[in-house]
Amino acid sequence: MPVSADQQAEIDAQRAESHQTLRATVPGMESHLYKAHDVLDHGFIRVIDYMGDDSAICQAARVSYGKGTKSVQNDEGLIRYLMRHWHSTPFEMCEIKLHVKLPVFVARQWIRHRTANVNEYSARYSILDREFYIPHPDHLNAQSVINNQGRGEALQGEEAERVLRYLKDDSMRAYDHYEEMISEDGQQGLARELARMNLPANIYTQWYWKVDLHNLFHFLRLRADSHAQYEIRVYADAICEVVKDWVPAAYGAFEDYRLGGATLSGKALDCLRKMLAGEEVTQENSGMSKGEWREFMGVVG
Repeated sequence: MPVSADQQAEIDAQRAESHQTLRATVPGMESHLYKAHDVLDHGFIRVIDYMGDDSAICQAARVSYGKGTKSVQNDEGLIRYLMRHWHSTPFEMCEIKLHVKLPVFVARQWIRHRTANVNEYSARYSILDREFYIPHPDHLNAQSVINNQGRGEALQGEEAERVLRYLKDDSMRAYDHYEEMISEDGQQGLARELARMNLPANIYTQWYWKVDLHNLFHFLRLRADSHAQYEIRVYADAICEVVKDWVPAAYGAFEDYRLGGATLSGKALDCLRKMLAGEEVTQENSGMSKGEWREFMGVVG
C-alpha cells in the first residue's frame, strides 16, 4: 500500500485543519494539499506546501520589465510572452514542496536535477520498509537494439515470468538478509548504515523535494517526455496534473511551447524555408547529419 496507516492518519489530520491567511491561495491547489496521489505500485506524490500563483509570475515580470510589458493586454498573454521568449526569472517566484515516495533507482535519476532542495529518508537512522517496485508485465521490455538508453518490445510468456520471479525472489531474499543483519536477537546486530548496502535499487525511499516553477518546468520537459523512462515519467505525469491546477496559465503556456513545441536549428530553419518555397530538400543537401535529419523529419512530418 503506497501510504502507511500512520501517514494516512497524518494526512487526514492535516486536511481537517483550516487556517486563515493573507497570502495568495489557489483553490485547485488547496484541494491537492497533503493528499497522496498513487504512482507505480507503492509510490506517491503529495503537495506539502506551495507559494505563488499565475499572478505572482506577472507581478514579478512587471517589476522587472516595466513599460516593456504594457503592450501585453492580460496576464495570460504576458505569461505566454515570457514562456515564448525564455524569460525564466518570473517563474522562479513560485515554489512547490512535494513529498515523494519512489524506488531508489528512480530517485537516482531524479537527483540529477540539481536545482531543488532535497531531504531524503535516512536508512542510517531508520529501517526501510519491505516494499519493492515490481513492474507490471506490460512494462517488462527487452533492451532496444537502436537506442542504448531505451526499451524494445515487451517480454512474453516464460521469459517474462522468469524475470518477474527473479525480481520478486531477489528482492525478498535481500530484505530477509537485511533484517537478519540488523536484528539484535542474541547478537549486537550490524549497523543500519552498513546493512542497507545489501538492499536492491528497486526498494522504495521517500523524500521532500522543494523546487521553483522554472526548474520544475525544466524537470517536467525532460521527464514527462515520451522518451523518458516509464518509471520516472509516471511521476512527472502526476506532477503535471497538480501543476495544471496550481498555475493554469503558466502550465498552458508550458504545454504549448515546451511539451508540445519544438526547437529548430539554423540549418533546420533554412531547410524548412526551402521546403515552403517548393525546393527539394534531402538529407544529403541539408547540411544535417542522419540523426539531425531524422529528428527534423519527425517534427515536420
